[in-house]
Amino acid sequence: MPSPEISSPVSRHPFALLLPEESDRMDHAAAAILPSTRLMENAGWAVARVIRNRFSPCRVTVVCGPGNNGGDGYVVARNLAQWGWSVRVAALAAPKPGTPAAEMAACWTGPMVPFTAEELAGADLVVDAVFGSGLKRPVADDVAAVLAAAREVVAIDMPSGVAGASGEILGKARACAFTVTFVRPRPGHVLQPGAELCGEVICADIGMPDAAWEGISPVVQHNEPGLWSLPVSGDGDYKYRRGVVSLCGGAEMPGATRLSARGARRSGAGLVRISAGEGAPAYRLGDPGLIVDDAPLSELLKDARRKVWICGPGLTEDEVAATLPQLLKADRIVLADAGALAWGSQDLSRLKGVAAVTPHIGEFRKLFGPVEGSRLDAALTAARRINAVVVMKGPDTIIAAPDGRLAINTHASSALATAGSGDTLTGVIAALLAAGMDVWEGCCAGVWLHGEAGIEAGKAHGGWPLAEDLDLPLGPARATATRLAREAGDKKATGSLL
Repeated sequence: MPSPEISSPVSRHPFALLLPEESDRMDHAAAAILPSTRLMENAGWAVARVIRNRFSPCRVTVVCGPGNNGGDGYVVARNLAQWGWSVRVAALAAPKPGTPAAEMAACWTGPMVPFTAEELAGADLVVDAVFGSGLKRPVADDVAAVLAAAREVVAIDMPSGVAGASGEILGKARACAFTVTFVRPRPGHVLQPGAELCGEVICADIGMPDAAWEGISPVVQHNEPGLWSLPVSGDGDYKYRRGVVSLCGGAEMPGATRLSARGARRSGAGLVRISAGEGAPAYRLGDPGLIVDDAPLSELLKDARRKVWICGPGLTEDEVAATLPQLLKADRIVLADAGALAWGSQDLSRLKGVAAVTPHIGEFRKLFGPVEGSRLDAALTAARRINAVVVMKGPDTIIAAPDGRLAINTHASSALATAGSGDTLTGVIAALLAAGMDVWEGCCAGVWLHGEAGIEAGKAHGGWPLAEDLDLPLGPARATATRLAREAGDKKATGSLL
């Protein structure tokens, strides 16, 4: 059979991570435009081509489920066999008669073998086409045991046992050399723990009609420059146009507040001020460009130019109780972290009115309760409970807005796993909010810039930077983000994002 014709992609939603139900709606829409098996033929050929490019001819067993994922597997088997590979198919169950998958199964005339651990163990390569990304219940133990016997696995769409919508492991799942998916990746390709089992993720163009995107407004985005654009410096800039970031400083832990202040300054804030009250002398020993105020907070809040405040880093719960209510009453844009989250965990209503919170997973659980099931769902539910953007920090940080916007950030480094890193992040985000960015976009951009700074600081310090090192690369990180956003815009304009 000749190679299928695959059209050049039309660029839509370039940063989208498609939920399985969104992908299903696109498939249904495409079925009204294309022959029922066209996309399945294209998908199977794309997977077979990737396998041929990555492996030498070897003994292959394609394991097929009864649904569309299995249909793709039959096409993979047919193409590899036509190229002279030794291919067998092991079917978990036969496709439902009359479906595209059944049509593809009927086109397979090669050997069928039992779905057993012995069969898979005897193959050099196993192609997992059993469940795909729409899995919603745990994989049965006997099925998982068969897949576990494979020497090396390539997955179609998603490793069996990994939920495409959340990255959860449902039952057990086998790690793969790589995973080939279609149109756009799924959240499960980038969210842990499932992402670790996917191996390299390859997103193939299968000629999805542009019209199939109609009515699809992806909920989840991959956090990259181009999803947001940073404010650009111009000749007419001055400190108040770039924005003022104010911080509540505590008496006992000034270091955390100063790290936040440095993050804000290095990220482009025009002016950074710490409200320290009687603790002002401890802060005045720091950077000379940092302004320290000892006037009562009530007096400082009379300055309308001081719109964005950080409350929490370096503060005790008593200090938060004395400051946060005043900030909220004054209708300021408040970024709450650390001590503010500890104070809010006793009564969640205390955080009503903040613009954003930045908890790590332990703080998140104290605030909102156990995280069961999808972390995406948990983050979005939390954002709606307090009507604020929630930044659930981790190696795959989730940024959720109460209006339903979700982003997943994977641009980070283990170099950020050091005390004080989160304090720097609050400063970065605050600087972007002070410059006028939308809160959700500012949080997304801040998380990416923080990740880029961590990557560069790690390179400069052998993988082990201190928190004090993380603000130094923030200026170059901004330049990198601006360049990448511009390049993404150029690619989108020419339809060459994939």
